[in-house]
Amino acid sequence: MNNRFGFKDFLQIVLTGAVLVLVWLSMLQRDREWVLQRDILDKLGAIEKKLSSGVVSAAAGPQAGASRGSASGGTASGGTASGGTTSSASAPTGAGKPSRDESWARPGVAVEWQAPWGYATEPQAQPGFVEGGEFTEIFEGQPPKITPMIASDVYGRRAIDRVCDSLGAYDPTTLKFRGLLADAWQRDPAGMWIRVRLRDGLRFSDGEALTAEDVRWTFDEFVFNPSMETERVRATLDQIEDVKVIDPLTVEFVFNKSLSFNLEYTLGVYVLPKHFYGKLQASQINSATGILMGSGPFKLERLDVENQWTPGQDLVLVRNENYWGPRSPLDKLRFKVVADSTSRLAAYQSDEGDMITPSSPQFVRKSKEAGWDEKNQSLLWVNMRSGYSFIVWNQGKNAGRQTPFADKRVRQAMTLCLDRERMIRDIWEGVGQLSQGPVNPESPVFASDVKAWPFDPTRGKALLAEAGWIDRNGDGILENEKGETFEFEFTRSGSDEISERLSTFIKDSYARVGIVMKVKPIDWAAMSDILKGRTFDALTMAWSASAPESDPRQIFHSESIKEGGDNFAQWNSPAADKAIDGIRSEIDFEKRRLVWQEFQRVIHDEQPYTFIRVAPWARFVKKEIGNVQKYKSGLEPWEFFRAAPAAGSAG
Repeated sequence: MNNRFGFKDFLQIVLTGAVLVLVWLSMLQRDREWVLQRDILDKLGAIEKKLSSGVVSAAAGPQAGASRGSASGGTASGGTASGGTTSSASAPTGAGKPSRDESWARPGVAVEWQAPWGYATEPQAQPGFVEGGEFTEIFEGQPPKITPMIASDVYGRRAIDRVCDSLGAYDPTTLKFRGLLADAWQRDPAGMWIRVRLRDGLRFSDGEALTAEDVRWTFDEFVFNPSMETERVRATLDQIEDVKVIDPLTVEFVFNKSLSFNLEYTLGVYVLPKHFYGKLQASQINSATGILMGSGPFKLERLDVENQWTPGQDLVLVRNENYWGPRSPLDKLRFKVVADSTSRLAAYQSDEGDMITPSSPQFVRKSKEAGWDEKNQSLLWVNMRSGYSFIVWNQGKNAGRQTPFADKRVRQAMTLCLDRERMIRDIWEGVGQLSQGPVNPESPVFASDVKAWPFDPTRGKALLAEAGWIDRNGDGILENEKGETFEFEFTRSGSDEISERLSTFIKDSYARVGIVMKVKPIDWAAMSDILKGRTFDALTMAWSASAPESDPRQIFHSESIKEGGDNFAQWNSPAADKAIDGIRSEIDFEKRRLVWQEFQRVIHDEQPYTFIRVAPWARFVKKEIGNVQKYKSGLEPWEFFRAAPAAGSAG
């Protein structure tokens, strides 16, 4: 058969080729249009961002400097609802200014409107501002888990604070409690209810809307669920009788008693997504190490219930593009752990991290070093979260054996036999001040008339003898009437310079009066289980506050001995319980301050802890990290940025 190529064949090929060319040109044009549209959208987004941040700053005025770090977990308290609030009487009205919608509110009760949240210090206004990049903090200890309200250590909390928001929080510049997720609230004049209005457009990091039902669920089915390991939060929220959803953006809390901390403690709880956590069993959440979702400016880089973050891995947060407020300039926050202080400083100096908490000797030595300030920021200041270090005396049983510390005279003697001022000089290079109790000296309720116990081993030995502990056989060791030696186990975490020097100093001090102390070093990740199980005789750690007045119930009330609460000293003092209940119930500040002082006198007398040192915050931060501000509330990493190199500099 002959194959003939005719005119029709030629025409068909030409037409097919023409179609292919037209398709290719069309695709090329669409690509160009897409690039152009993407460029336009990016520019519009940048303009919108600048305009929105300007509007927030202008609208908030001087109160735009509010922190977004929450007062979560029931650890915040005190203060008053001011700092940028406006009552219904001062809501914008008049020509061209529509009044605020108060149809959600109870009639006849003032509405306290909350100013918009913004940066305390505007990053874009700082020299060298650049958007993007990663900030790395090197932790001293390993958080065992990062589940909100179940994680109990300070390192887990630092990550959770960046991911989860609460209804209200403390302004970093004024320490006034004000609305975060809350746009407004009403308070019963008798203190028996609070009605809260959420801001419009709130979303969790997965884009799902945050509603009043999420608030109700957080309290009713997460915090108050007896199967959940949220004891430390529940201990401070027992006054909540009911949580009612009024409408999708309005929730009301009903109390069974009027307490001075009702506003701050209730609105300071992280709000969690029902649609995410509600799908999980309590046992899954309790045992989880890396289940963390919220509505804050950052989110977990990898959130996978089946393949969670686990201790030992870097903890990485990425910017939450669904965040309802001004977004952070940084793309990522990374937290890594270097437990040894010498290794930690070396890692920082070799640029493995941008910020560390140096030991006091490191801070003193390095900040005086020639050329140090050229590349580093050395920060030292007392703030709301400045903590106190202590030795806690377990007054219950450990391994079935009653510890010696159930006797108040013994606890007093343990304090008298320890030269704590010398400890501050020799161990912490003079950084810090002698602690007399659990209240921050900067707090308005600090009892300045309560003086720290002196160093007086002679008096200490007399108290020990009065309690039945004397050297009965001349071997230099104290024994009781049964012939048992005064011997105890001292638990500490870490193996760094401070930990080693601290335990050696304490051991030698007690040996001089005939007490045998055996040191038990542990990893920080094991501390939570030891505290919960009360499997220690004595241990050293530190508490830090998260409010100008921190409710002492969580740590010192006898009710917090139960269910693995934070009264792991197992200190049962009717006088302290009475004072704590008085602090919580007294609304009038001046009257409450007097009760606070009585509480501090009881603590001073009974010495459930030996209070050692009030520690200012110390931080080393790389010079290239911009907008690092020393606030009354601490630091605000979501405001940081990685500054552009100065003109003419390397890199």
